[in-house]
Amino acid sequence: MPHLVAVPILVPMLTAALMLLLGENRRRAKSALSVVSGLVGLLAALALLRWVNAPDTGGGPGSIGVYLPGNWRAPFGIVLVADRLSTMMVALTGVIAFAASIYSTSRWDRAGVHFHPLLQLQLMGLNGAFLTGDLFNLFVFFEVMLAASYGLLLHGSGRLRVQAGLHYIAINLAASSLFLIGAAILYGVTGTLNMADLGMRIAELAPGDRGLVHAATAILFTAFFAKAGAWPLNFWLVPAYSSAVSPVGAVFALLTKLGVYTVLRLWTVLFAPDTGASAAFGQPVLVGAGIATLFVAAFGILGTQRLSNLAGFSVLISAGTLLAAVGLGQPAVWAGALFYLLSSTLAVSAFFLLIDMIERWRNAGMSVAPHEAAGTAPFLAEDLSALSDVNLDDDAQALYGRAIPAGVAFLGLSFMICTLLLTGLPPLSGFVGKFAMLSGLMNGSGGSGVIGTTGWTFLVLLIASGFLALIALSRTGIRHFWTQPHGNLPSLPALEVLPVAGLIAACIALTVWAEPVMRHALATAEGLRAPTAYRAAVMEARQVPNPVPTAKAEGKAGAQ
Repeated sequence: MPHLVAVPILVPMLTAALMLLLGENRRRAKSALSVVSGLVGLLAALALLRWVNAPDTGGGPGSIGVYLPGNWRAPFGIVLVADRLSTMMVALTGVIAFAASIYSTSRWDRAGVHFHPLLQLQLMGLNGAFLTGDLFNLFVFFEVMLAASYGLLLHGSGRLRVQAGLHYIAINLAASSLFLIGAAILYGVTGTLNMADLGMRIAELAPGDRGLVHAATAILFTAFFAKAGAWPLNFWLVPAYSSAVSPVGAVFALLTKLGVYTVLRLWTVLFAPDTGASAAFGQPVLVGAGIATLFVAAFGILGTQRLSNLAGFSVLISAGTLLAAVGLGQPAVWAGALFYLLSSTLAVSAFFLLIDMIERWRNAGMSVAPHEAAGTAPFLAEDLSALSDVNLDDDAQALYGRAIPAGVAFLGLSFMICTLLLTGLPPLSGFVGKFAMLSGLMNGSGGSGVIGTTGWTFLVLLIASGFLALIALSRTGIRHFWTQPHGNLPSLPALEVLPVAGLIAACIALTVWAEPVMRHALATAEGLRAPTAYRAAVMEARQVPNPVPTAKAEGKAGAQ
């Protein structure tokens, strides 16, 4: 079973290599390979998720799988670690990647070259970054993911994509440079880049070296904040995500979550309560960055009317919420944040795919409504006089009581469900995640309910951001579904409907089975608070012994 830890990395890597051998004239074969690879990766991720939670894995509930690809012990060799947090993120990646790969086969994979190999390489980088146990290989997988994302962002060409792509590349190259500088300083001081070993050595640092380690970590976290979309390093995110083609935007929703995951993983391992004077280092900055991001994103979503920008600002709201929740440092809040991470990422990915269908139906792929492009208002004629008989169609037949076309009904209901999920309204999983965070916050400090100024600020912004997002999404829904006459009925291929329906169904499943998912999130949060088991699993992982030669083999060797 430990060999399964490498499967989410190896499958997309080998699939991408095979696709490059096929050439661009075998697009149908590439599409089929992409979907099959996504399914295999999803099944492997779900198997890993079940394995780390099963009581019969040999180490009790919550066992941690450690795989040594080069058969070198930590901290000297490459280490892949599958615990509750990493397997949850890999499973989330598998669900979204599978949906995006199916959706892309409808039309978007033909908008440029090498779409499916780039998608597979990005999945390889994402899964590797979630599963790696050392900073150097985290950098390697980051670069694999980023190199693929550069090509995916430019897929489909166009001036807007090139412009946004240049900004995206520039900010990520700068972040990669900061990553290298921070990692180099950490290695120079501690002599290791293994995350578990780093946490143990930081606890034993001499007072004179501690400031240098803190400075190196601050440089590292600046790079991670840029990837997570934290303010003020997030100016590139909305233009880049809104310019990407819809299946790429759906997968890009995972990139900010990778930044949040990295912050959560490193902060809890390197600055755990047992690290002495370094315990909880940078907590005020982390909370402040999250709250500032949430504040700016909430007003950003209120100030935009483009569908694609709404999705981009929804990503920022989610990132700000998660960063602030991580910085609060309470396991009960972390558990709610992890549940919210699953719900918000699935919802935003579905929203990116849904936007593509709505825009293609309403305005032939443009990002603005037809009345904005023409300069006319939806309820007024060209001479600004009120329209008469607005309740009748062209044949003077009453509109009330008539059946809604199935395509319009699907788009409208999907938009409504995404709105409920993204704003955190009951009864869906977005509300469950936000309620769990607020409940954990109110019951913090031993159940006293004393949360302080920072906690109250987070509480108010969490509620206010949902309210402002509700206004923005409701306004856009009214404009696209109620205030415009229905011209041609939407053409919705099954390859586009099924991925959106599947992602929404996954959010509904989170709501129905919220109790076991929350139990997993609580156990994950407790493991993050006390990373002793993580460190022990990594540092005590043993090499596989070399095979013992048999007598027959020894005889052959002697004869030769």
